[in-house]
Amino acid sequence: MTGKIKTIALGSDHAGYELKKTIADWLTEGGWDVRDVGAPNAERADYPQYGKAAAEAVQSGECELGVVICGTGVGIALAANKVRGIRCAMCSEPFTAKLSRQHNDANMLALGARVVGPGLALMIVKEFLDTEFEGGRHRTRVDMIMQIEASQ
Repeated sequence: MTGKIKTIALGSDHAGYELKKTIADWLTEGGWDVRDVGAPNAERADYPQYGKAAAEAVQSGECELGVVICGTGVGIALAANKVRGIRCAMCSEPFTAKLSRQHNDANMLALGARVVGPGLALMIVKEFLDTEFEGGRHRTRVDMIMQIEASQ
């Protein structure tokens, strides 16, 4: 972990529940403060409510970053991205996770529990959390993205 301890929002549906637990344990062991917004167990759960809950925790500043998990990562990322100010990147390998932070200032990461195994997922999360936003020319582009949101 780099820098000061950060608070991470974690959310998943039933398909992502086991991977969420693995990530939560790894984060806690690494000194991160974890806020689990659900699902509370592996019983059927709808990903939009947990993507929204995690995104709202990031939006409010209660959590600095978020990680959300469903079967593919796509649905929960779509839900999170509906919350103003959220830039949730769905990643299935570390390189994209790194660049989503460096170039896009992504504040949330979405994973597919049916796409990546636990070992790869932890590598992706580590890269995401260890990478800082570069700013510069990328700030202009992120601002352009946020203007699209604001104009709606």
